[in-house]
Parts: sequence; C-alpha cells; structure tokens
Amino acid sequence: MNQDYIQADPWSIIEEGFDREQVKSSESLFSIGNGAMGQRANFEEHYSGETFQGSYIAGVYYPDKTRVGWWKNGYPEYFAKVLNAPNWIGINISINQEPLDLNSCKKVENFRRELNMKEGWYKRSFVATMPNGLEVAVEVVRFLSLALDETGAIQYHLQILNADVEVSLTPYVDGGIKNMDSNWADKFWNITNIASEGNRAYVNSHTMKTDFSVCTFMQANVFVDGEKIEEAPKVEQTETLVGHTYSVKVAKNETITLIKFGGYTVDRNHPKDKLMEAANKVLDKASSLGFDALLQKQKESWAQIWEMSDITIEGDVKAQQGIRFNIFQLNQTYLGKDSRLNIGPKGFTGEKYGGSTYWDTEAYCLPFYMTTKNQQVAWNLLQYRYNHLPKAIENAEKLGFSNGAALYPMVTMNGEECHNEWEITFEEIHRNGAIAFAIYNYYRFTGDYSYIPKMGLEVLIGIARFWHQRVNFSEEKQQYVMLGVTGPNEYENNVNNNWYTNYLAKWCIEYAIEQIGEVAENYADDHERIMAKTKLTEAEIKDWAKVAANMYFPYSEKHQVFLQQDGFLDKEMIKVQDLGKTQRPINQKWSWDRILRSPYIKQADVLQGFYFFEDHFSKEELERHFDFYEPFTVHESSLSPCVHSIQAAKLGRMEQAYTFYLRTSRLDLDDYNKEVEEGLHITSMAGTWMSIVEGFGGMRVLDDTLNFEPQIPEQWTSFSFKINFREQIVTITASKEGTFFELTGNDTLTIKVNGKFVELIPGKRITA
Repeated sequence: MNQDYIQADPWSIIEEGFDREQVKSSESLFSIGNGAMGQRANFEEHYSGETFQGSYIAGVYYPDKTRVGWWKNGYPEYFAKVLNAPNWIGINISINQEPLDLNSCKKVENFRRELNMKEGWYKRSFVATMPNGLEVAVEVVRFLSLALDETGAIQYHLQILNADVEVSLTPYVDGGIKNMDSNWADKFWNITNIASEGNRAYVNSHTMKTDFSVCTFMQANVFVDGEKIEEAPKVEQTETLVGHTYSVKVAKNETITLIKFGGYTVDRNHPKDKLMEAANKVLDKASSLGFDALLQKQKESWAQIWEMSDITIEGDVKAQQGIRFNIFQLNQTYLGKDSRLNIGPKGFTGEKYGGSTYWDTEAYCLPFYMTTKNQQVAWNLLQYRYNHLPKAIENAEKLGFSNGAALYPMVTMNGEECHNEWEITFEEIHRNGAIAFAIYNYYRFTGDYSYIPKMGLEVLIGIARFWHQRVNFSEEKQQYVMLGVTGPNEYENNVNNNWYTNYLAKWCIEYAIEQIGEVAENYADDHERIMAKTKLTEAEIKDWAKVAANMYFPYSEKHQVFLQQDGFLDKEMIKVQDLGKTQRPINQKWSWDRILRSPYIKQADVLQGFYFFEDHFSKEELERHFDFYEPFTVHESSLSPCVHSIQAAKLGRMEQAYTFYLRTSRLDLDDYNKEVEEGLHITSMAGTWMSIVEGFGGMRVLDDTLNFEPQIPEQWTSFSFKINFREQIVTITASKEGTFFELTGNDTLTIKVNGKFVELIPGKRITA
C-alpha cells in the first residue's frame, strides 16, 4: 500500500493532520531549495520526536574515509558526503516556561502544511494544547530566496488562545551538526568563531579536510500585534550555538511575530576573511526589503521559471501535481548558474548517495535543462565534465589504464571517484558512455558544434582510449569482449558482455573517430592543438576502429533479442507477475545473493540502449525487446519507469505508458519504494519530464529537424509544454480535438508532425 496522505492539488503539496509516523517523510516532500542551498522541512521549534535534520550548501562536501572490510587496490579512499550544514532555522519557544514541542503536546489540531510550488514558499500551521493546558495557534511561512540566494526567510506567527502569558523566543544558529550517514562518526565541521552583534548572530566554521569556510548567519526581529520589540535580546551562547532570547508578556489572542533572515556565505564565492562582511551585506539587503517584499520577489522569480518550464495537464489532478512537483524540485536543486555545481540524486533533501554527481545528469537531466532554459545551462553541465577530465584520467590510471584513457567516476564531487562499492566503482563503467552521449545530444538539439572543438573532443578521445583498453580479443569468439562489468541493472554484478555497455563502447569509439575527422576538416587549429596535447596518432585511431567493428554482442536466436549479458537465459525465468507481492520490493526482502541469481531487472539495460539509440533499431525490434524484458523488470530503480513510459508510448500502448508515467511522477509523493524519508529522487524527476515531452509528446530531433508524434492518455483532456529549440520557443498543446503549435521568435521554423513537414510562423497558432 502506497502512502496517500498528500492531497491532490494542481499547484501545491498539502498535508492535513499531524501524524508522528509521517514527520520524516514530510520533511523530504516539503523540502525547499534555491540552487545554492536547500533544507528539509524540519520544524523551526524544538521537536523531540523522530526527525531527520538536514540543511545543505551546494558544493560543500567532506571526504569521509571509505569503510570496507577488505581493502583492494584501486578502491577510492573516501566517499564524498554532502554535509549537513549548520542550522539557521531554529527558534526555541517556551510559554510560561513550558517548551513548545509538538511531540509532547496533549493535542495537535488543524495541522496543515503547504508547499506552494507556483510561488516557491512553504507554510505550516496548527493549534496545539501544551502539557500546561495552554492553547497555541501557530502559522509559519518559510522560503529560500531566489533573488538573494545566500539567504532564506521565516515569518513565525504565534497566538495564545486561552490565557495571558509570558513567551520566550530564542532564534538561534547551531554549528554543532552531524551527518546521519557518517562512516566513522568523524567531526566534519570545526567552529572557529561565534559572534553576536545587535540582532544578528554568526557561526564561522570550516569543514575538516576540504577546508570550506562558511559563515552561518541570522537576524531576527520580534513584533507584538505589529509593534516591534525594541529591547535588546539576551544572548545565549555555547561552544556550538548562539541564540537571542526575547521575553515578552502577551495578552490572550495577541499575535507575536518573529521575522528571521538566515543563511550562508561561503568561501567558494567570497574571500575567507570577508565572510561575516558578506553576511552583513546580504542581511542589509534582506532587511531593507523586508519579509513581504522579499516574498514578492520570490513569487516573481518562480513565475519566470514556470513561464518556460511548466507542463499543464487538464483532467487529471494527480498527474498534474506529479509533474509540477518534479519540475519544481529540479529547479530548486539546480538553476544552471555555476559550472562548478551539478545535480545530486537527492539534491538538498537528504544524505543518501553522498549528494554527488552521477551519470544521471548526462542521461536524464541534460534534456530537461537544455530545453526549458537556454543552451548555456547545458553547456555548463558539459563544461563540468571537461573540467574533471584530468581527474577522469587519474581514475583510470589507478585501475591500470594508460595513455590518457579516461574513466569518469560513478560518484564524484570534484572529478575523483568516491564510490566505495567495488561492483559499481570498478564495473559500472557504462557511465563513460553517458558522458559521450550527452555531448552528442547537446549538438543534436542545439545545433551548436563549438563545444566539441573547444572541449568535447578531448573528452571523447579519453573515453575512446578507455574502451579500447577495457576490451580484450576472444580467440574463441574471434571478437572483442568486455568482461566483469555491471550495467545500469545493478541486480546483476560482475557479468560478461553486458549488451548495453558493449554497444555504448562501440558507439563511443565510432563517434570519437567521426568527430576527430569533423574537427580536422573544419577546425584545423583546434585539431592541431588537441592532437599535440593528446599525442593521438592515426595508428591508434585504426586500432580503435578495429575494436568497434568487431565488438561481440550476446544474442538469442530463439527469442530474436539481444541478451542483457552472457548467460542471462541460464537463470530461472520466472516473470514478475508470478512473484508474490509479499516478496516485493526484492531489494528489501531478499538477500543480495538471491537477487543476483534471479532474472529480475532493477532498471532496463537493453531498453536503455534502445532509448539512447532509438534510430538504430526498428519499431518491431523495440517491440520484441520491450515484450521480452519488461515482464522481468521490477522497476526498483527510480530511473526505470520513465524509460518504459517513453517506449510504451512509442509502441502505442498508452494505458501502459500512463501507468509508468504515474509511477515516475509520483514516485516520492506516493512513496512507491518505501524510502522517501531518506530524501527525494531528484535526477529521476527529469525522466518524468521526458515521459511527457518525449513519450506523450513524441518529441525527437531527427535529421536536424524538431519532430513530434503527439498522443494523449485517455485520462487527460489536454496537455501542453514549451520547448526552447535553438533560441526559439515552441508551445505544443495536445488535446482530444487535435494538436496546436505556437512559435515565439523572430523567424519561421519548420518542424515535422507525424511525419509531415509543418511551417510555424511566429505569433500564429497552427493546427497539425
């Protein structure tokens, strides 16, 4: 049974009623971020129940020493951790000396949370009866500013409903924070200074080992029925914490309001010795605007984001809520402003996966950012990988590769591999192919070739060298084989000749050779520079070509399908439909040994290849492979349902495509995998976007032309989205009556709809 307490609403995530069992799940679901930082939806006031405290700063990490029982050569020395950062949201409240704590209250009524995705704010309200019998009404609004992305704002309203009382409020900044997922319980932060000036307070600290310096700051003001309390607060300070206590006497039903600004200044953006100065400048800007004006700017900023990235669905509120939740969280995580940053699978919502960069960015996220923003955002994501090329070469050298072969990391913060499971670190090498595919995909969509001669060709050469060295020639098969790998389907480790990995290797080599020729012909200076830098020779290129032309692919004549890997048909081929529901999810019910011997697929391997290289295969081949593999797929990877949704739509199986879409779009809202309390699945949310745009919208770029083959699920009245294609905005609306296109730009644009050319004219609505 999936969770169902989140109410269906087109623009908001809403929870009504206080349930202690849901607190950690809701902390994930109501998370907020602004690209520079983010935080789980922890309560501002103290909460003694089960909670997962989490605040995170983009790009700030700690290299936690790898914890393995048996060290092997080539193991990464550390597992990078996104750090749980000092907490600035805290506000301790006591009423007649009784702490306000929802876990100990006699009664909590009218509890409601709302995450307003349209305007970018989070609100919580409740009426609680405290152990001393006092009735308290609270309403809190919080947001992380897009306009001033180093700060956030809290407006905390409090009323006592049944007595005149003394209320004590202590807004604070706490640097004594630990990660839940520390391998060795290391101390991640070292506090260097705690300071208080007037109504402002600061904790200066730096990370151990990586030495990121951060100033966590706050400013608070208290009002009673709109009148500001002028008395100076009492300063409360410990070795890790600084707070300001305001004690006020209030009559029944009077409203106390605390306005708090807080956030982080980081030495990634400011000189180390100027962080407090930078914090004061931010606070000056925030306080001069005030809470209401800053909130208005937040609404305007989000309106601008939604103007381009929104997908509207008529007739299906749960589907509408699902896609907007996914789009909202993607934009909260990454806005494309900084090429030093990337998109972690949990974003700012939890600690799992280390908050690091995976192949998800290139395989799933790039299309979303490339089409809903401008091509500079996609360029920044590609530049991130080019900047890490020296580390990718180092990673390969550690495993015994040479001559500039590059192995991009499975998990990274700085380009260095930091994943500590050997079957993934050493063997899930398909991630190299996703990097190369992203370069191809960027050019295919934008038409901008300049990245390849400037940066991309060096990346492609390093990747081709890796694949050339990773294969070996099988005398028995008289072909090149690849041994000991793990594909995207992590439920099969250390296999030989994973079809997806072999196919990627062949394609990468051929694509690299093709681009070397293209650059030689049209960018002679770049070609000369790159050949000299990489010491690449014609003889080496010929050796690559020989490997690509003679790659082995396992194939079943009986089933007429490519096999996931050698020996796949030796398994006991029991389909998922014949597996008892009590056995699911198998990753929580079965031993790893049993999973590895089963035919069950965590996410598609072969079908992932058919998704990337759709134009290499016929529709009949896709159908045959889809029908063979989908019945064995348990979809226990967040990246699985979206690819299946797109392919089901291509095959005209709209009911199945719709079912997969709902699963990917509401994966976290409905907690399909029973793990949402650990954080959200951010990168797979880009796959949800693809399910609509590429699945139901049928969008492709073929022969340098934008193509659409729209289909509409029976449950929907219509759907609409926008695409930024080469600096021209195309709006597509599909309904039961037909499909309509509108073009915003200066020039006409010729597209293809269901195989026929259609000319779009700016400002004119075209029916196709």
